[in-house]
Amino acid sequence: MKKNLISLLLSLVVFSGLVSTSFAGSKKSAEKLRIGVEGAYPPFSEVDKDGNMKGFDIDISYALCKEMGSECELVKQDWDGIIPALLAKKYDAIVASMSITAEREKKVSFTKKYYATPAKFVRKKGSGIEINKASLKGKTVGIQRGTIHDKYLTAVYGNDVTIKRYGKQDEAYLDMKAGRIDLLMADSLALSDGFLKKAGGDAYEFVGPDLTDQKYLGKGIGIAIRKEDTALVEKFNKAIDAIRSNGTYDTIRKKYFDFDIYGK
Repeated sequence: MKKNLISLLLSLVVFSGLVSTSFAGSKKSAEKLRIGVEGAYPPFSEVDKDGNMKGFDIDISYALCKEMGSECELVKQDWDGIIPALLAKKYDAIVASMSITAEREKKVSFTKKYYATPAKFVRKKGSGIEINKASLKGKTVGIQRGTIHDKYLTAVYGNDVTIKRYGKQDEAYLDMKAGRIDLLMADSLALSDGFLKKAGGDAYEFVGPDLTDQKYLGKGIGIAIRKEDTALVEKFNKAIDAIRSNGTYDTIRKKYFDFDIYGK
């Protein structure tokens, strides 16, 4: 009787193990996508007081991963090293408000754009500074180092202004408020929501035209991916189309901006 009971118990244990193994094997874990983000470019990406990432780029990253059925892992990276870290396979894609330029396309592939906005200058109200070579002569302009705005400013006004370069856009904002620089140049949305609409920003204003020269400022904002990962580029492109058509993109956009940012 005891032997029969022991045999029955052993059979149940073995059967249970086979069932568990079978079910475990049938579960397909979601593919993990590592996304490189900057975390210092509000309202697109920043770190909140609790150490969590937030912003338009962050929400777009999660929405695209969900659309692709992938698990999303965000990897914070300073701007200066954001493309080298992609090439070194620290992450699989960059979602960091990166403009699609011919120079960058030599190193990485890009998806289609997911937004496009012009660059602008900001001055202190009452300064009288205008955006022409005569007025800019001898002025100091704050810029984030290694950006398209840095390229544009250097090429167009480099002989007329002193360019002060910063590792992070927030550092330029602090120096502007401290009176160490005369002007800022950056993406118009970053300047509006990250500086002009913040405390003390009402003492400053946009000046000059919208800047859209594709030679320096690119063809919109895209997701950078290693050149060999062609299938991933197409996967992201389909996901961008999907979230734009199903309303997810617009829901995220309205959270941050009360106007269209996709461009023509």
